[in-house]
Amino acid sequence: MADNTQYKRLEALLERFKADSVRYRDMEVPGDVESQRRALRSLMNIRMPKPMDADTLRLQDEYLAERAREKGIVRVEDIPTVKEAYGSRRPFADRLSVWQGDITRLAADVIVNAANSQMLGCFVPMHTCIDNCIHTFAGVQLRAACDRQMSALREKYGQNYEQPTAVPMLTEAYNLPAKKVIHVVGPIVEWGLTAALENDLASCYINTLDMCRENGLRSVAFCCISTGVFRFPNDRAAEIAVGSVTDWLSGHSGDMDRVIFNVFKDADKALYENLLG
Repeated sequence: MADNTQYKRLEALLERFKADSVRYRDMEVPGDVESQRRALRSLMNIRMPKPMDADTLRLQDEYLAERAREKGIVRVEDIPTVKEAYGSRRPFADRLSVWQGDITRLAADVIVNAANSQMLGCFVPMHTCIDNCIHTFAGVQLRAACDRQMSALREKYGQNYEQPTAVPMLTEAYNLPAKKVIHVVGPIVEWGLTAALENDLASCYINTLDMCRENGLRSVAFCCISTGVFRFPNDRAAEIAVGSVTDWLSGHSGDMDRVIFNVFKDADKALYENLLG
């Protein structure tokens, strides 16, 4: 790590997060930077939502701000539309984009998180799911913010309340380049794809866009909701995503400047390019 200040932040945060954990406070971590980064991320991943002292939060925020700069912040205006990239003549080609990369780098008004019904992020250390990545690079404040909203909902609906499918939740983005995060639970395919599951996935996109409109948020990056561990077929998920967004824009053309379909896998990129190119 070239920046000695950032290395000192990492070392200090690792010691503080270890001290914050009863189980792992005596954990030994190798001295190389990558091992220390992995250990810190793991400790952040498993930490329950609870208060943390202001000085540690300040140090975490400084560390994550520098990590964002290291990874490279991507602005919406730097991403071509499908009209610019492919010469697409599809409806709203001047407002739709396909971008392959790490969604936590995007400086959009909103990035969309594929959440689970507990709405507290992924607790599996170093898991590669988008929920884990977003919570890691937003900082521990994000889990605490989600917990506050869920606590209020449990007071209203009962202690067994879980967030329903396709009902979005809006939070600040904290240390992410984006302004806000919208968390939404996608449908889980267990025994085969059904019309009801397809409608639920469409509702994820439509309800998220409605929330953007209600809050004056004019650029949004969608991940591939419900694919992966939720087992929604990638090709059908892409068709529903593009169709739902296009239908919504047809009725709200003045409410959204850019919708980005964020993909990570080459196969998903090809699907969206085929649909929008």
